[in-house]
Amino acid sequence: MTDSQSKDERIGVLLFNLGGPETLDDVRPFLYNLFADPDIIRLPWRFLQKPLAWMISTQRYKKSTGYYEKIGGGSPLRRITDEQARALESALAERHINAQAYVAMRYWKPFTEAALEQILRDEISHLIVLPLYPQFSVSSTGSSLNRMNALISEKGYRLPRISIVCSYEEDEGYISALAATVAEKLAEFADPDRAHILFSAHSIPVSYVKQGDPYLEQTERTVELVMQRLGKHRPYTLSFQSKVGPVEWLTPATDATVRRLASEGIEQLLMVPVSFVSEHSETLYEMDLLYGDLAKEVGIKHYLRVPTMNCRTDFIGALASLVERALGLDAQSASRMNCLYCPAMAKAGGPLQLCACDRASD
Repeated sequence: MTDSQSKDERIGVLLFNLGGPETLDDVRPFLYNLFADPDIIRLPWRFLQKPLAWMISTQRYKKSTGYYEKIGGGSPLRRITDEQARALESALAERHINAQAYVAMRYWKPFTEAALEQILRDEISHLIVLPLYPQFSVSSTGSSLNRMNALISEKGYRLPRISIVCSYEEDEGYISALAATVAEKLAEFADPDRAHILFSAHSIPVSYVKQGDPYLEQTERTVELVMQRLGKHRPYTLSFQSKVGPVEWLTPATDATVRRLASEGIEQLLMVPVSFVSEHSETLYEMDLLYGDLAKEVGIKHYLRVPTMNCRTDFIGALASLVERALGLDAQSASRMNCLYCPAMAKAGGPLQLCACDRASD
């Protein structure tokens, strides 16, 4: 128990994640929920959002269903996130912090509304919001915060004190865990020093970055810190995947980068999922199957992929430290609402009392 935690304080940790279809029948409604989010597709006329989401999900679901068939018939993301929640509770208990962890998926079950209602039933007095997105983007953490705020406003939820860990792209524990996963896989190559490390992150529209989204800067910072631990003499590249739609997205694209590296004579390639902490379609299908097959096609002899951290002890320990730090913040700092790096935080209403990152401003 932290010094600032009273004996009768009921601690909750809300884990934000994307969500994913658990069965093939879930694929179409999942896609609809995704594309109906104005933080994913921005339209000048909001009344077009749902018709466009219906059209895109109708056009894409058969192709997407084929992807999920190839990784076992559905996404494992809910199961893994539930496991991370239970592991985090255990890690906090070892630090004498009694906390209940809740899961709020943005586009599939369990939805944010269900998590908030359970938090109210459990009479939580201090809620730590902890996104499973290490790097902040309006399209990920921002979207989940916006949904939470909308529910608070629409339903009149009387939630407890809330502290938000908006991002942890350079947190020492997170960086250490990520670097360890890379080092472990790197050691499997016959000549690790000659292996090229390709960090692949989920792309976002360039327009978001131009409007102040810190995702690119934070992702580059994560890569920089990991390479400091691994040794900057090692060759590495940052690329982006999972582009959707005709607008300009962050580049270089991962598939184009794999082709370029092959043309430059790279024979050992290590793929690192830098913005993903749980296995799902972007890792199991895109990285393992799509890019794995591409690497073979273009002549890369040795292709390996670093597993996501899932419930690794060091990663869960890093999450526990983030929660512990958030709990230890002085309640008198509750006026510090706006984090300079979080566009969604600047317009947040309701009971958002404290941003738990080091960049919060008075």
